[in-house]
Amino acid sequence: MTGLSSSPRLIKGALVGVDILNPIASVVVFQYNPYTMTRRLEARAATGGGDQGETLRLSGPPKETITLSIEIDAVDQLEEANPLATQMGIYPSLSALEMMLYPKTAAVIANKIFSLLGSIEILPTEAPFVLFAWGAKRVLPVRITSFSITEEAYDPTLNPIQAKVELSLSVLSYQDFGVLHPGHSMFLAHQMAKEVMASLNVVNSAQNVATGLQL
Repeated sequence: MTGLSSSPRLIKGALVGVDILNPIASVVVFQYNPYTMTRRLEARAATGGGDQGETLRLSGPPKETITLSIEIDAVDQLEEANPLATQMGIYPSLSALEMMLYPKTAAVIANKIFSLLGSIEILPTEAPFVLFAWGAKRVLPVRITSFSITEEAYDPTLNPIQAKVELSLSVLSYQDFGVLHPGHSMFLAHQMAKEVMASLNVVNSAQNVATGLQL
């Protein structure tokens, strides 16, 4: 046995929450990549009053939403007697996902103190900056708009050990960030990479057409 395998190395998808005070606020690596992912793009048309010549103008990149289902399962860890899984099941994984929608406790307490001290303006707390990673070519800033968790199995102390999560993500573009925010440059890089891939498709299509004409 050489230990070599012809199977390709599987890259796992992930959601990564980042904030300034905690560089890696929350990380959820997909234990099993979903088989399907639905992406919906809606054109962001310019509203110029319907003048001639304005029909094709765009005010920005399309609005994109992503929906997918992921499974979280502690069975393998339980078989290996993983201490965290044995004591808590998949609570830590579910909590890491849920915290992407929660304001930080420290910020909530600070705002409460400012309110009691009579502060005139209190800014709403920010959620972590979330990245959806789906391979090297697709790392996108997103907002988790909603998700539902179906807990499907429990251990004897009622810790969840299996769950299915239905995720709905809204992709954030450069229009949603200031110029200096990392999300601004990340989306521009994503769009430029997409333009390059579209150009490669044009070249490939032209070669196919030329080959067809020679037959």
